[in-house]
Amino acid sequence: MSLFNFGNYPITNFGNLLCVAFCRAVSHAGRPSGVLCLVISKGSVSAIIQVENVTKVYQIGKVDVPALCGVSFSVEPREFVSIVGPSGSGKSTLFYVLGGLTRATSGRVLIDGADFAALSDAKRTEMRKRKIGFVFQKFNLLPTLSAQGNIEIAREIAGGNGVDKDLFAEVTQMLGIAGRLEHRPSELSGGEQQRVALARALINQPAIVLADEPTGNLDSRNSEIVLKMLRDANQKFGQTILMITHNPQAAQAGDRIIHMRDGQIVAPELDPQWAIH
Repeated sequence: MSLFNFGNYPITNFGNLLCVAFCRAVSHAGRPSGVLCLVISKGSVSAIIQVENVTKVYQIGKVDVPALCGVSFSVEPREFVSIVGPSGSGKSTLFYVLGGLTRATSGRVLIDGADFAALSDAKRTEMRKRKIGFVFQKFNLLPTLSAQGNIEIAREIAGGNGVDKDLFAEVTQMLGIAGRLEHRPSELSGGEQQRVALARALINQPAIVLADEPTGNLDSRNSEIVLKMLRDANQKFGQTILMITHNPQAAQAGDRIIHMRDGQIVAPELDPQWAIH
């Protein structure tokens, strides 16, 4: 039974399938012999990240400072999305809201169907450990642990039964840090520290990797290594990547680019940094 018509064509909904049937009479030797129908269907894919009219307002003294103003978008599983915008556009605030590190003032953030705002602190922490890997601009490595220890501790925090040795070897080889695992952060270059931080984010094979300015403190060579690894994680391991960046060149690593300005999602031409490029 059709729900509505598109021109002369019936639109029918069967469960999660939207079907469009294009039908016309078929003739043979001048005589009608039947009906030819072409059915096109599109399956429904659930977004792994769903952001619905999210706002975030900070109170500084008696002044309300809006950081996010009604942000809405979705990210599909296995998608690589770059979020760009100038300083003060709300990118980093969005990063913390998506990661459950701070609560939105209003609106909803759904991670794999679960509403972060509706979860208790304990359950939100548990979801972060199981489903989200973080890459921070300032690395956030523990200074008393070796590179290997900094990677392995992520597995311990997540409650895993030891590190997958094959995955550990693969990730560290791909990032070019296999020969630096016994060194502490103070003995590593900035590029090496960021690659250790990226390995730490990937070692639990999270469904989602949130990266906040992962190339912000790196030279061009190390930036290329980190961006390639994020792309490899997306394509090889099937992880969904959401990368915050102010760098238009780094943003090109993504499948899709979302532009922000003044706490809102805007068209590319309204992003002053992007317009320059």
